[in-house]
Formats: sequence, C-alpha cells, structure tokens
Amino acid sequence: MTKIVTVAEMKALDAAADRAGVTFAQLMDNAGRAVAEAVLARLGDDLERHKIVALCGKGNNGGDGLVAAHYLSNAGARVAVYLVQAPDESDFKIKRLREKSVFVVDAENDQRWRVLRNLLGGATVVIDAVFGTGVRFPLTGPSADLLRQAGLALREREPRPFVVAVDCPSGLDCDTGALDPLALPADLTVTFAAAKRGHFAFPGVEARGELLVADIGIPTDLPEWRAVRVELATPETVKALLPQRPRDAHKGTFGRALIVAGSVNFTGAAYLAGVAAYRLGAGLVTLALPQTIHPVVAAQLPEATWLVLPEERGFIAEPAADRLRAELSNYTALLFGCGFGLEKTTGAFVRRLLEHGNLPPLVVDADGLRLLAQLPDWPRALPANSVLTPHPGEMAALTGVDKNVLQSDRIGQAQKFAAEWGHVVVLKGAFTVVAAPDGRATVQPFATAALARAGTGDALAGAIVGLRAQGLPAYEAAVAGAYLHGRAGELAAAEMGTTASVLAGDVLGQLARAIVEVGAC
Repeated sequence: MTKIVTVAEMKALDAAADRAGVTFAQLMDNAGRAVAEAVLARLGDDLERHKIVALCGKGNNGGDGLVAAHYLSNAGARVAVYLVQAPDESDFKIKRLREKSVFVVDAENDQRWRVLRNLLGGATVVIDAVFGTGVRFPLTGPSADLLRQAGLALREREPRPFVVAVDCPSGLDCDTGALDPLALPADLTVTFAAAKRGHFAFPGVEARGELLVADIGIPTDLPEWRAVRVELATPETVKALLPQRPRDAHKGTFGRALIVAGSVNFTGAAYLAGVAAYRLGAGLVTLALPQTIHPVVAAQLPEATWLVLPEERGFIAEPAADRLRAELSNYTALLFGCGFGLEKTTGAFVRRLLEHGNLPPLVVDADGLRLLAQLPDWPRALPANSVLTPHPGEMAALTGVDKNVLQSDRIGQAQKFAAEWGHVVVLKGAFTVVAAPDGRATVQPFATAALARAGTGDALAGAIVGLRAQGLPAYEAAVAGAYLHGRAGELAAAEMGTTASVLAGDVLGQLARAIVEVGAC
C-alpha cells in the first residue's frame, strides 16, 4: 500500500515513529541507505566508471545525503560531497566520511564555485540533497546560490548526469507541486515512507522524474499511519478489487448495465461506453439512445441490447424517462450523460428520471453532470454513493468553484465535495483523483496525453458502470475502472508509438491487456 501524504502528515509520522522507538537517527540512516541502494541498482556492477557527487544542504535532507554518500562509498563507488556550509567536524556523519577519505568540500571555501564546477563537470551521478519537504519560496541564501550554480553547470553538460533527488527535487513544494525557478529537475526521486502530494501535481511532477517510495521503517500500525486517507493506485490494489470470474458463471452472474447515452451530435458516445462496460466484464449491456442514432450504433455493437428512446431532433426527450421506468428494475447499474448534449428537453428528462427515484447504482458523466448542475439540491436527488466523473470544467459547473482553484488542490477539492455531496467523485485529468464521501481518496498514477482525446471519458464511464453492474461498491469500481482505463491509455500510446495518434477506440482495445497486466483472469 502506497500512501500519499501532506508535509504535515509526514512530520507527524516521523514524530510518531520516534516515539514508538524508531529514532530520528534510525530514520535518517534508513533513508540514506535507501538512496544509496537506488543509485547502486541503476549503476550495476561497473562502479569504476562512475563519479557520484552529493550536494548536501543544512538540514535533515542534507543529512540524508551524507548517509547516502557513506553507503555508496562502502559499496566501492567514487563519491564526493559538496556542502552548502562548512562541515561540523563533530558530526559522526562527517567523521566517518573523513575516515574513508571521501572528498568533502563546502561552498564557503570554494572561491567562485570552481570546485563545484569541476566536480559536476566529471560527475555521472548527482545526488540532490539540498532542500527537503520543508522548503519555503522563494529560495534564498547560500543554498539557493548553490542550486543556481549547480543548475548552470548541469545545463552545460552533454550528456547530463543522472540526477537523483532525495525525498523531492530541491525547490519543489511537496504539498502543492509549485516549483521554484532554481529547482533541479531529477531523473529519479527517492522519497521516504509515503509519496507526497506535490509529487502528483503540476508543474512539480515534471521535475521529479521516476518516483521510488522507500520503506524507512515507520511502523504501519501507528494511528498516524492509519489516519492517512489518500493512497496511490497500484496493480496489486486493482487486482484485489476486480470480481472473480468462476468457470460455471452465466451472463447473469456478471450483472446488467443500462447505459443512457448519445445524441445526433455525439453518436459515438454510447458505443464507447457500451464497449468499455463489456470489456470490464459486465454480463449484459443495454444501450438506451435516441431513435435517430440507433441504426448507426447498433451496426457497430451487435453484442448489445437496445432501448430506443423518444427524442426531439435527435436528442433524448423528456418522455424517455417514462420509457425507462418500466426497465430500471431489470438492471444492476445505470449510466447516463455520455453524449447527451444540453438541450432543454434532455435536461427535463434528467429531472423527471431523478424524480422517479428507485434508481439502480448510478454513474453520471459528461453533459449529464452539467444538466445536474442546473437542478436545485441535485446531490439529494441521486442514489447514495453515486459515481460522478467530471473533468475540471464539469467540476467547476457542479461546484461553482473556479477551475484554476480546483486544479490547484485536486485531491483536497475532490475529497471536500465527495464528503459534502455524499457521492464518489472521479476528478479526471492527469493523475485522476477518486474520492469517497468517507474521506478516502485514491490517486491514479497516470498522466498521459494519450487520454486527452474526445471519447476517452465515455470509455471511462463505461468501464466504471461495467464494474458497478457486477456488484463492486461505488468507490472500488471507480478506483479499478480509472486505473484500468489509464493503463489502457498508456498501452495504446506504446503500441502506436505516439500519444498524438491514440483514439478512444484504441484505449478500448487495450482494456483487456490492462486487466491481464494486473494479474486478474
């Protein structure tokens, strides 16, 4: 389980571990060792050709860097340490480096940064341990001067050394993802115990490179650990959530999904959602759509069954709510909104459908969300724990909060409104956030332009309703559906060779591979 914490939560975890007997000194030693092991794993056996330079600041982050240098030297690597200030010779971390004849120099005794430039000019690996999670902007003082000079030196290098950030790149705000202009972009960030929220927020994420979360010995039975409600989705997480598929199953075993979608302007939405629901394992999918587009969609998806709905000029009309009422009890999950358009008659359909009540487990997407936003007290009209799948613009329409404000704290905003509304929120975008009314949240590990394409949202909604139809609870269905959808986007881009050419249909084609990857049958 990979937790995602705020800076305050991480400080509380460190303090709780110390009280429980895992001292701050032990935590630092474990952290530095983890950095050294990560570097050694990437260098392999050929240490002789590598030169490692550790840039170390004044605080605990710098201490982690000194420990990493110690363990790298023990392993036979050539290491030099460059300090922001003159070393405290009584510090045991400095003493043991001196005993091993590790080259240690500091900025106070380096005229015109000559030694720093020489060290970085020959380095193959640079360890950035200048600033940690407690950074404050703007960066000032000697540490900022060191970062400025190091950045200049590294920009002159071709090829650039491999840069490893300790906990976070120096100059990254680990709560917000804000990035100081002096920040050193990393190829690898080794963070400790838990990921930080800023690791999954732009622009900071562009500077962190690969993220490795290292265990540093914080006990996971601490109350402070259990109090962290935000996690990162992993293949293991998703495998545990997906329904079993017994060999003696029949189509009824895997539920019945009803998808109300489409209009004359968006004929593909129903198809994309329907295929995704099937690909995620639903036993039967019924598409309810305007009569005008039925022949087009039916020709593409012969596996579906159909409800042809009353329409006005190709848009679902208000009387369609009555047509659905007689059918709702036959389905184990309902999705509406994909490709609806915003016609008044479709808005009246949504209102009338919700007034009817007694809806099966519900997913609402796309224009369905914008139509919801027009209704008074709409959260109370939905079945409890409905799943809402807004992109930032749709979230702004639902909340009345400026989109930029929402994007500045995606996790916090998703948690806030999920709790306020009593529904599961899937805030789409890079690192999609799934939030439950009880405070839980899961961040998806995907940020790819492959999913920045019309129709991919319909596929996501279909994936979630397909899992809801099989009986997964709302939050679990949203977490698993979003993960498989995001991974399918990456797989589609890999197959195409570019994110630019990925279509929503290509994402559908990779859902099965995504399921296989997580180890589900």
